[in-house]
Amino acid sequence: MCGIAAIVSHQAVNQDLFDALTVLQHRGQDAAGIVTCEGNRLHLRKENGLARDVFTNAQMLKLRGNMGIAHVRYPTAGCTSSAEAQPFYVNSPFGLTLAHNGNLTNTEELKKALFVEDQRHINTDSDSEVLLNVFAHELQTLGKLQLTVDDVFQAVAGVHRRCRGAYAVVIMIAGFGILGFRDPHGIRPIVYGTRKTEAGSEIMIASESVALDVLGFTLDRDIQPGEAVFVEQNGKLHTRQCAEHTDHSPCIFEYVYFARPDSIIDRISVYKARLRMGEKLADKIIREWPDHDIDVVIPIPDTSRTSSLQLANKLGVKYREGFIKNRYIGRTFIMPGQKMREKSVRQKLNAISLEFENKNVLLVDDSIVRGTTSAQIIQMARDAGAKKVYFASAAPPVRYPNVYGIDMPAAHELIAHDRTEQEVCEAIGADHIIYQDLDDLIEAVRKGNPTIEHFDTSCFSNQYVTGDIDDAYLKRTEKLRNDSAQTERNSENFIIEMQNCA
Repeated sequence: MCGIAAIVSHQAVNQDLFDALTVLQHRGQDAAGIVTCEGNRLHLRKENGLARDVFTNAQMLKLRGNMGIAHVRYPTAGCTSSAEAQPFYVNSPFGLTLAHNGNLTNTEELKKALFVEDQRHINTDSDSEVLLNVFAHELQTLGKLQLTVDDVFQAVAGVHRRCRGAYAVVIMIAGFGILGFRDPHGIRPIVYGTRKTEAGSEIMIASESVALDVLGFTLDRDIQPGEAVFVEQNGKLHTRQCAEHTDHSPCIFEYVYFARPDSIIDRISVYKARLRMGEKLADKIIREWPDHDIDVVIPIPDTSRTSSLQLANKLGVKYREGFIKNRYIGRTFIMPGQKMREKSVRQKLNAISLEFENKNVLLVDDSIVRGTTSAQIIQMARDAGAKKVYFASAAPPVRYPNVYGIDMPAAHELIAHDRTEQEVCEAIGADHIIYQDLDDLIEAVRKGNPTIEHFDTSCFSNQYVTGDIDDAYLKRTEKLRNDSAQTERNSENFIIEMQNCA
């Protein structure tokens, strides 16, 4: 999962883009990058690390220009090498830079075609570089010395014909403008909005509406599946549907975990969706466990707080903050490597014993993925004096990998894969487990926008909306994504980078 932002302004955009990245930092903590355009000259800074560490005052001053794009990254099938930090750049044609959130499912096929047919070289393992080169080739085949807006939209249509999977993209064309577009299924989120100034209107495109809010932009709307938005350097806005067929299927896990609660995605308030998840979970407890003996509901910070509070209110049970979070530790789910995730749990959370002593505690989390974090937290609750520890998940069992840009591990690393709910309960050491039903989760999210007919729920249902995912693809992906493979790949990259520095 990644965060993207782009701004066309009448003033310098470096500070606004940096601020946008800090707001979107929850979407990626591995690397950050900004590229700006001053006339026809591009200025780029990108590196591994958090946005606050990547950009110094001196580096920010070098990012001159009134339009630019930005990216925060965490790796999926790629590695953690700084070579794969975004934005990516190609000089031909016209000078293009790209920032991408999502994952292409036909990357290998595209790589071969780019090399053999398009005669383009791909320098990294990133599908984002592939996507940029596909767009560049589509522009180049038009054979134009001077671009028009129609040319840009025609190139996007070519991308839709060739690329499969999930992609929310911003591309800057040097000296011309900024483009934003979304895959025909609309799996990953992307919005745009306007800010009025004395010099005229300014346009911003971002992964989540909260980035617009913080910078004083008014949310106009989501970019629709298959649609492209182009903003000329003078601020003139153009939109066009560029896909022949669309099927709106946004990723439901955005609402469960990834997006900030103060964002609105596809006209659905993430906060209200999580409130409804808590209500649905409480209804299930009342229906299936009416004689429960829960004394207190305690959330696992931060994402589950909203659902937990609503669950407690509906059950008529006390809600308490039993864990204090160290805010200087990153989001555990998106940390690379299982050992790092396990080590970070004790560093990230500390239990308040008074809230656990001699009580039957219901811990609530947004989801259970690998299960090792859940097991550690349950043990922390017992160590703090809880009599019984129950565990509730605001999402259904995560049984299958996500292939659309969320780095969920290989199937055998998912604790619910090939396990019953009771077996998961025993594996994480809980006294009882409650999972959200998938139909209830869908209803909780869809209520915010009934026009969405279905969501991507592949990690729960094994139904992949792009229709091109089979066992062979999942096996190939497993080799890239399992923790041992990532550890080996990152070690190799560390050695290479050290050699380059020598």
